[in-house]
Amino acid sequence: MSNRITLKQIAKELNLSVSTVSKSLRNSREISTDTKNLVQAFAKFYNYKPNSIALNLRNRKSKTIGVIIPEITHYFFSNVIAGIDSEANKKGYRVVVSLSNESFDTEVVNIETLANGSVDGFILSVAKETLLNKDYHHFKETINQGMPIVMFDRITNEVACDKVIIDDKEGAKKAVNKLLNTGCKKIALVTTEDYVTVGSLRTKGYIEALEESNIAYDPNLVIKIQDQGLNKDEEITLLGQSIVKLLHQHRDIDAFFAVNELSAITVMKVVLDLGYKVPEDISIIAFTDGVLSKYSIPALTTVSQHAFEMGVASAKLLIDKIEEITNSEFHITQTMDATLIERQTTK
Repeated sequence: MSNRITLKQIAKELNLSVSTVSKSLRNSREISTDTKNLVQAFAKFYNYKPNSIALNLRNRKSKTIGVIIPEITHYFFSNVIAGIDSEANKKGYRVVVSLSNESFDTEVVNIETLANGSVDGFILSVAKETLLNKDYHHFKETINQGMPIVMFDRITNEVACDKVIIDDKEGAKKAVNKLLNTGCKKIALVTTEDYVTVGSLRTKGYIEALEESNIAYDPNLVIKIQDQGLNKDEEITLLGQSIVKLLHQHRDIDAFFAVNELSAITVMKVVLDLGYKVPEDISIIAFTDGVLSKYSIPALTTVSQHAFEMGVASAKLLIDKIEEITNSEFHITQTMDATLIERQTTK
């Protein structure tokens, strides 16, 4: 085996999870003494250097920011990166981007790799699997070792760091109120599982808007996008089938609110294929304003997250921490307003 062993290789060789190996190398109390001894001995034999050593030895800045996002194909994330890059360039920083692909293990490995002298801090949106596992040790340990993190969009309040978010709940309420104000009475929701923070908040906004208009929340009108290890095409096919089933069960649905753009486009395709007119029969609003929304036919009414501005704000917060302009122990959550952009899928 190569002397340049990785965290993932150690986990594979010892038949342990990446999380267990990472915690063992940090001497975590969560791991048994026998397991810690095994992992540490193995790592020592193969000359593995955990981040704590690399971080403690760092005497100079790399002038590089590490960005970790769940996926690159999403228009929102690519726009956030553009904002980060714009602000970083102004301050003389480079940007290195890596993908978690919604995987906890990949996220841990990316943190371990980039923190090993390559970057001065991280801007990241938390992977779905990490939110599901509720295991944030890799973030906490990185911060404890002196490397700042800024979270954006998908965050966790269990990690003390700066955060930049959109007011997801109020943005959702704006969307649903728009539908209600144009005469819609039975509004269906396409959302994520509750452990995804942004989806949960948007769902709360949907429910609150209905209740404030004296409309009872009906869970039977909610489609939750399932994470079943499927590829995008399979996910879209499954979602399309769920939408068809819902419309057959509730023929008086007159609107859909979807918590992301791709889901809304899927709704629109199904609705049009079934012979409904948009927005005359069914209105549709999506959360996230991307290329698909602008150029779909009809063009999609959306809630804009101001992704570029979110990236700029995240970079400013991180660079201020790196350059010790702001106190490393003081953390803020910057909340940006969501904006409703009206197009052709609403009356």
